Amino acid sequence: MSTKKILSRILQIVIVLIGISFLTFLLTYLAPGDPAQIMLTSSGVMPTPSEVAALRETMGFNDPFFVQYFRWLGNALHGDFGVSFSLNKPVVDLLLARLWPTLKLTIFSMILMLVVSVPLGMVSAVKKDSWIDNLVRGVTFLGVSLPNFWVGLLLMLLFCVKLKLLPVICSGGDFKSMILPAVTLAVAMSAKYTRQVRTAILEELSQDYVIGARARGVKERKILWRNVFPNSLLPLITMLGLSVGSLLGGTAVVEVIFSYPGLGSLAVSAITSNDYNLIQGYVLWIALIYMVINLLVDISYNFVDPRMRLSR
Repeated sequence: MSTKKILSRILQIVIVLIGISFLTFLLTYLAPGDPAQIMLTSSGVMPTPSEVAALRETMGFNDPFFVQYFRWLGNALHGDFGVSFSLNKPVVDLLLARLWPTLKLTIFSMILMLVVSVPLGMVSAVKKDSWIDNLVRGVTFLGVSLPNFWVGLLLMLLFCVKLKLLPVICSGGDFKSMILPAVTLAVAMSAKYTRQVRTAILEELSQDYVIGARARGVKERKILWRNVFPNSLLPLITMLGLSVGSLLGGTAVVEVIFSYPGLGSLAVSAITSNDYNLIQGYVLWIALIYMVINLLVDISYNFVDPRMRLSR
């Protein structure tokens, strides 16, 4: 990808982020509930109407919509997303504090998924229509069908309640607390990626260059690892980019089940408490993650497949 195209994509990201910020601010502006009331009641004391009115005037909640939006947008461009109504802390500090636990969980679950799915997908493709292939396809079909919350509860029942090997509540600070959330996330992802790897490998195995290599007596293992696998990486990288963006945005269901202190559980807390500033910051964070990851994936194509460089 040329520098001009990269700059064009960055400009598109900025425009999309501004559009998302406007829609998010509009929806939270129209949502029921008084942010001044929420801020005062978060301290545990029921405020009087005069106190609520005074805070609304002080915080600028009585200003017209566009005045509020552009004031918030100007602050956001400087990295200030305001203060959380319910937690009374800067939104940026809350997001950054939850970023590292979510990043660790993302890396751990992705490693587990790749360790399982890549070998299984390749074996299933090489042994097409054999009992191994049928077994792998059946297991992956089951894995895709199982919802994350159900898998998480079963793992919690087995390893926390019955065997008492792992903690029920995950602190996010040690390795043991990440095992069950990571395995829960990896189950569904492994099933999906195994099927994708199988499909990509089968498609490459049917290409003419594979038939030619076999005719020249090249060993099957050499064809598989030096030619077939590298050429099948593009769709896998695209899926990896989407999965990383999704995981970094926070997997709310899994994090809530295991009480994991990540971005997903923070988002659920913000929604249940009508914390508009925190919701706005979280939505922009997710949008930025997805678009930056997609840009990095597009750039990586040039390094994975030389044909992409020649076509641009």
